Amino acid sequence: MPLLAVDVGNAHTVLGLIDDGEVSHDWRVSTDLHRTADEWAVLLRGLLGRHLDDIDGIVVCSTVPAVTQAGRDMLVRHFSQVPHLVVEPGVRTGIPVLMDNPREVGTDRIVNSLAAATVYGGPAIVVDFGGTATTFDVVNADGQYVGGSISPGIEIALEALGQRGAQLRQVELVRPRSVIAKNTVEALQSGMVFGVAAQVEGLVERMIDELGSAPDEVSVIATGYLAPLVIDECDCFTHADPWLTLKGLELVFRRNR
Repeated sequence: MPLLAVDVGNAHTVLGLIDDGEVSHDWRVSTDLHRTADEWAVLLRGLLGRHLDDIDGIVVCSTVPAVTQAGRDMLVRHFSQVPHLVVEPGVRTGIPVLMDNPREVGTDRIVNSLAAATVYGGPAIVVDFGGTATTFDVVNADGQYVGGSISPGIEIALEALGQRGAQLRQVELVRPRSVIAKNTVEALQSGMVFGVAAQVEGLVERMIDELGSAPDEVSVIATGYLAPLVIDECDCFTHADPWLTLKGLELVFRRNR
């Protein structure tokens, strides 16, 4: 039976029915900090419909504390009969976290790294293209989470340019005709698409050097809903896995059952 995995991000929440690493249905909704536990329950029931009776559990990870609390309340009040788990500090994930303060690492980054280590093996680098942040997470050859990097997400960077640039505006996030743009709209698109691609390649190269591994030994996995915008402009990726976080959530849930 499938598991309902819920990944709550700053801008969007991704929900998927997953069974043994295969996602059969998925949904993406906006993350609303003011949505109550009851409203989350109505939303879930509306999205899942008849599939709600088929699930054998619910697992949630969240980078938004207000939503984490609402999600926890929702599970207790509306889905107490369904086995459920909120992934947070103290929950067994099975991946050692070699950080100064392991509890401050986002749970989405931990489950991404767990999935990367399990599915692709270490050493590995996960690049998660979210709208608010682009995160880089590194797993060593022993399957340990050793750290990473965080940079502004493509959407938030573009939004900042539109708000702070007197003659700039919001544009559609698509690949422009060329790197050397001939108009302002394509200049912004060039900076976002090719600029982020160059940033990713540079950071990944530096991380591989710091790991002390040969480049062909490191799995570099792209995930996140904005990955398709950039992935074809980068030569560093070995895998594209849009459901990496959901796979990690399933692994944590099964491990804690």
